[in-house]
Amino acid sequence: MLNTIERYKMHVKDMIENSRSTEQNIQQWKHDVEVMARKIELLDVSKRKLMGESLESCSAEELNELESQLEQSLSRIKTRKNHVLKEQITQLKDKERELQEENDLLKKQASRLASSLKPKLPINAPQEIVPQGDSHYKDVETELYIGWPGR
Repeated sequence: MLNTIERYKMHVKDMIENSRSTEQNIQQWKHDVEVMARKIELLDVSKRKLMGESLESCSAEELNELESQLEQSLSRIKTRKNHVLKEQITQLKDKERELQEENDLLKKQASRLASSLKPKLPINAPQEIVPQGDSHYKDVETELYIGWPGR
């Protein structure tokens, strides 16, 4: 029985310590939440100032500092933009070169195919065919008949 009572006391003592520990954790979390809320508020104020809002409360020095920050940010943005555009230009030039090479290859293939399909004349074939006999051409009259011939 003493053993059971002793275990009960130990258990109650552990519960009290756990309760204190939990209470301390809760207090720490509340403190952390307050700190985070203040940081969020400061970041929100800073963001509004960077967006040009709520500048009424700013002094001339703060406005100069804000202008300097914006100029630095704009400079970094322009540098990054130029870098990205140069990369895109390089990629497009590479693509153009590849397509030009492919186009040249296709032209060569088309030329070879066209030359292989041309009818080849014998080497000794006469270049001009001259009619035999009368060297004067006679006028020929042609008429178009519609229907069966001879009717």
